Amino acid sequence: MGKAAALCGGGGGGTRGLVSLLSAVPCLACQELPAMSAEPGGRGGGGPAGGPPATAVAPGSDTYKGWLFKWTNYLKGYQRRWFVLSNGLLSYYRTQAEMAHTCRGTINLSTAHIDTEDSCNIVLSNGGRTYHLKANSEVERQRWVTALELAKAKAIRMRNNQSDDSGDEEPASQSDKSELHGTLKTLSSKLEDLSTCNDLIAKHGAALQRSLSELENLKLPAESGEKIKAVNERATLFRITSNAMINACRDFLDLAETHSRKWQRALQYEREQRIRLEETIEQLAKQHNSLERACRGAPGLSSSSTGVTSTAKGSVPSAKGEASDEDEETEYFDAMEDAPAFITVTADPKHHRRSGSNLSGASEGHPEDWNLEDSVFESSNQSSYNESTCKDLLPKKRRRTRIPDKPNYSLNLWSIMKNCIGKELSKIPMPVNFNEPLSMLQRLTEDLEYHELLDKAVKCESSTEQMCFVAAFSVSSYSTTVHRTAKPFNPLLGETYELDRLEEFGFRSLCEQVSHHPPAAAHHVYSKRGWTLWQEITIASKFRGKYLSIMPLGAIHLEFHSSGNHYVWRKVTSTVHNIIVGKLWIDQSGEIEIVNHKSKDKCQLKFTPYSYFSRDVPRKVTGVVSDADGKAHYVMSGTWDEKMECSKIVHSSHGSTSMEGKQKTVYQTLSPKVLWKKYPLPENAENMYFFSDLALTLNEPEERVAPTDSRLRPDQRLMESGRWDEANVEKQRLEEKQRAVRRRREAEAVEALEEGKDYEGYIPLWFERKVDAVTGELICVYKGGYWEAKDKQDWSSCPDIF
Repeated sequence: MGKAAALCGGGGGGTRGLVSLLSAVPCLACQELPAMSAEPGGRGGGGPAGGPPATAVAPGSDTYKGWLFKWTNYLKGYQRRWFVLSNGLLSYYRTQAEMAHTCRGTINLSTAHIDTEDSCNIVLSNGGRTYHLKANSEVERQRWVTALELAKAKAIRMRNNQSDDSGDEEPASQSDKSELHGTLKTLSSKLEDLSTCNDLIAKHGAALQRSLSELENLKLPAESGEKIKAVNERATLFRITSNAMINACRDFLDLAETHSRKWQRALQYEREQRIRLEETIEQLAKQHNSLERACRGAPGLSSSSTGVTSTAKGSVPSAKGEASDEDEETEYFDAMEDAPAFITVTADPKHHRRSGSNLSGASEGHPEDWNLEDSVFESSNQSSYNESTCKDLLPKKRRRTRIPDKPNYSLNLWSIMKNCIGKELSKIPMPVNFNEPLSMLQRLTEDLEYHELLDKAVKCESSTEQMCFVAAFSVSSYSTTVHRTAKPFNPLLGETYELDRLEEFGFRSLCEQVSHHPPAAAHHVYSKRGWTLWQEITIASKFRGKYLSIMPLGAIHLEFHSSGNHYVWRKVTSTVHNIIVGKLWIDQSGEIEIVNHKSKDKCQLKFTPYSYFSRDVPRKVTGVVSDADGKAHYVMSGTWDEKMECSKIVHSSHGSTSMEGKQKTVYQTLSPKVLWKKYPLPENAENMYFFSDLALTLNEPEERVAPTDSRLRPDQRLMESGRWDEANVEKQRLEEKQRAVRRRREAEAVEALEEGKDYEGYIPLWFERKVDAVTGELICVYKGGYWEAKDKQDWSSCPDIF
């Protein structure tokens, strides 16, 4: 009885140890039982391999935690990390505190291979993922290996026993999913315990019945005593087995009751999510239907409800019944500081007229300013293609629509580099293979492709509305650069370029190269529709090995004649990537601050640089238009290669604080209006240097232009015709001619210095240097006389540069 009594010591303890013990009971025909003791707690008092425990073991789950060293890279070597083994998954964190929010990596042991390199190392590999781990000692390494092997065996068993039916619904999160899988594992284990106990009860019951039958047939008292002793021992085993089964049943019921409520909540949550998704899909279907009707011009659609149908890309409509009407008809997003993707919901301006008391943040305090019938935005809401259609209605000269295809010439870098050995960088001849058949002056003029934005800005009565169009115009100038990786021709000193579209589009443009070192170009545009633009741009560049940064220096000025609003801004940095190896591509990054020096309105535009790890839309541009008091009125959003939208701010508030400690501002806006959209490229553009319709006409031969005009430059003309070898020869001749003129001026400067005279150097022909009254900078401004000289065809003052 002593041996059997020792087996009873844990009637309420863990059942797995008892089951393992009872499974080892020898045949009842044997007279002796092995002396074994149950494991209190079901897993033994120590770690996996004995000794002090290295981890806390959670009840009902297979959890093992501890510190290990993980190989990171050759620079940092092994780093100390906190590892957690749970439910067949090994996860690691930098610190224990990270377990609440950030997991650095996870490996599934069910398909992992466990290997030991030496006394302290462990190698885990699963497909393409490999963890090289190191323990502090061989004992600790053995504990982890034992725990990993056990977890792997259980994970494989659960995977094999798992049903192929995956169900229609998934848990709400990864933590809930892991917890649910752990619960299912525990329940399966309990069921196995019950099955084992049932088998043992049947076995012991049959043996007990046989013993009782033998007892009845006995006649000798001595033999009866031995048999009675055996019956008592077997009865004791039967009682122990019964207790184990009862405890397993009790644990099973407790676990089922604990998790039943959680399962019910999870099921209810999934049902609510499905209902919400169905309502969202229904709402999207209605909006899609309305949008199709609006596009077809359905007679039943009111003009004032046009803004109701548009939903921005990536928008998430609100579910029915979850928010108030105001929330459903506005959009909320963070601006400027690390702005995430916009979450937009369509809005109808008519609804906002009913709640004027809540519009304290609106521009001019009246939401009616956003009415499509009264605002200048009505025309901008139409597609830009309509603008081009309207242009076709105007009488204009027929322009060319194509140029000769680009020859497929291979570029031998070594043939260029070997000719550069021992020469100054300024004297290295760069072949036209790197160029496109346009000069820098023509590229500068190409900024006017979307000049109609400024024509619309003239009609704006509000300075903040006008600022929106100016901001869209400043972004539109970059749309032509997305595919244009070739460099333009560097203008010769004194070279000019005119673009006279006064009769067609109402403006005249003139550029002149006013300096050669550093290269600087002055630009002046006059429009009879009410605006004037001028700028002086100097290009600074830095070669960084893999990429080339191009930084335009100088301010752009824009003045509207009737209102006197004077806007000033500067260009952002352009970066050409893969200079040495790979396909060239261009990115724009930085910030543009547009300031109206009359009303003090401002617009901050942020060009987000491309990142492989960013979730933002590539080439993203965001901005906010605010008045002199700093109150935001409009939000600008879009991309610099496709389109820009404007959303009127109804209300602003402070949002949550970001991880960097910055508090974001949340703007509640009306539905966006498209201010600018890029024109499609012409057919066969990839073989014509990706020129736009305007760029195709910039180098078109034209009569009566100045003899210094870029159209008359011979090397550029030869390149456009596909005669690149001749163009390279001509280009070298022109550059050497320019160097000769420069050497002559330097000699004149030295001679004047020796004689004590002043030498002014090169003086621009059509521009003069003045101190700008707004910025205080010394810039070149147009002094007049060019168009008068063109009318008279008097070009006697023009230098001979070609």
